[in-house]
Parts: sequence; structure tokens; C-alpha cells
Amino acid sequence: MRSEPLLTTVPPAPVQSLAELYAIAFDLAQKAAERYSALAVAGDEAFEPVRCVFEVLTQRELDRATSTKIACVASTTRPPDASDLRWAPVDLVPAEELSDLRNSFLSTPYGAWALAVRHRERAFIFWTYVAALAKNSSVRAAAEDMAREALRDGNLLRRERRLAWRAERNKDLDSDAPVPGEISSAALLESLLLKDIFRWSQDVPSPQRGHLLSLIGSDPAAPIPAAKDMALPHSETLDEIKRRALRRAEQLSSIYLDEADSAIDQSRLELAQQLAGRSIARLADLRAIASARG
Repeated sequence: MRSEPLLTTVPPAPVQSLAELYAIAFDLAQKAAERYSALAVAGDEAFEPVRCVFEVLTQRELDRATSTKIACVASTTRPPDASDLRWAPVDLVPAEELSDLRNSFLSTPYGAWALAVRHRERAFIFWTYVAALAKNSSVRAAAEDMAREALRDGNLLRRERRLAWRAERNKDLDSDAPVPGEISSAALLESLLLKDIFRWSQDVPSPQRGHLLSLIGSDPAAPIPAAKDMALPHSETLDEIKRRALRRAEQLSSIYLDEADSAIDQSRLELAQQLAGRSIARLADLRAIASARG
């Protein structure tokens, strides 16, 4: 795993009033709801399990925005107002993180819940900063309440994350796919990927066919074996084969990169980097072929 600070930008100045505090909280909740809702309606059928998670997350943030508005009216007699913002609120739900999840063939409900946990952990750190910098006792107390709320919410999301992990682990145990992230499974995954690439090559035009076969070390000019176990099963479409091959190729790249990060000696690091480089180049080729027409 790559480590990086959860909160890369701290509040640039103390929050001076409850009106400003609630304006910040409302802005954060609204922005999170907008970001999550974009994924709640995105993707194809394969993205459905992940989309359902973002539907839940969207509603949670909408509820947070509503409760923030109610608390603001109770404390200041008026709803949150963007004019009370003296600086742009820190982005707690970065669009690039969600984009990575949306564009990944490895996206799972577990990954979505894990990202939501990360966002609430970031919110907890943010509100503790706000509380620490506050000079107004009412602002400090309200910020501390928001930090505690983020912590409680994060604990609830961790429970969902654990349930999703167990469900995915049980699914992996019942399938031919190895558990993601285990370098010892890479050899099996490579074998499964090469079979998928071969099957993919059997139902595409000649130029793409040759390109695909070159990725598994075959000579495009050589006769293509017609082994029964390499034929496309009737229950699978070409799109399903493509999607699975891309997912496996991406998974292998992730495994090799993680192995490079955790390598404890130079020889293991160099091997992992070499495998990662090859795997990333292969993934780029597969994506290019998948997006090509004709």
C-alpha cells in the first residue's frame, strides 16, 4: 500500500463564527453528495454493485446537509450562506479519487466503502484542525462535535467495509480468480489472463488478432490452435471476455506495483519493477485494442 497524508491542505485560517462554520460544513456535505451522486448513476451493468454503494453514500451526505442546515438555523437563526465563507473549504472528497474508482475494472463495493471511510477519516482530521485553531469557544465546541460525528460515521462505514470484504473474499474462494494483492497468486492470474487474451483474439479482425497474440508471445503468422478448452464458452460474450481480461491485467499491475513497494531487497525490487513495467505496458495495449473500432 502507498502511504500519503489524508489531509494535504489544512484550514488556512481560524473559523471566526458559527455562521462561517456551518457554511463550511454545508458546502462539504453538498460537494460530497454531488460527487457521490455522479457515480450513483454512472457505469454499465458490471458497475451496478458499486453504484448501489454510492446511492447510499449520496443519501447520507444529503441527510448531513439537511441536519447541518437545521443546526445552523437553530444556532444563527438563518440557513448556511456561502457569503459567510472566507476561504474555499478543503476538498474532502477529491474528484480524482472517485475517477480512479469509476475507471478501474477492479472497482468493488469493498473499494467504494473503503474510499468512503477514507473521506470520513479526512473529515475527522479537518474538524480537529478547525477546533484546534478556533479562538471562539462556541466554534470550537461545534467543530469538536463535527469531528466526533465524523469519527462515529467512519466507524459505521468500516462495518460496511468489513461486510463487503467478507462477501468478496467468499466469492473469490468460490471462483478461479486469486485474491487481489497476493503476489503468490500472480502466476495463476497470468495463466488465466493469457487464456482470456487468446479467446479474445479469436473473434476480432486480423490486425487486432495479431496484436493480441503478440501479447502472449505467439507468432501472428503461425497457425492458431483450435483447442476445445480455448474456445469461447457459449455462456460468455466477447465483451465479457474483454472486460475480464482488462480486469485481470489491471489486477496484475497492481500486484506487481504493491510488491515493488514492499520489497525488502534490491533483487526483489528490480524483479517486481520489471514485472510491473511489462504488465502496465500490456494493460495499455489491451485498453487500446478494446477501444479500437473494426
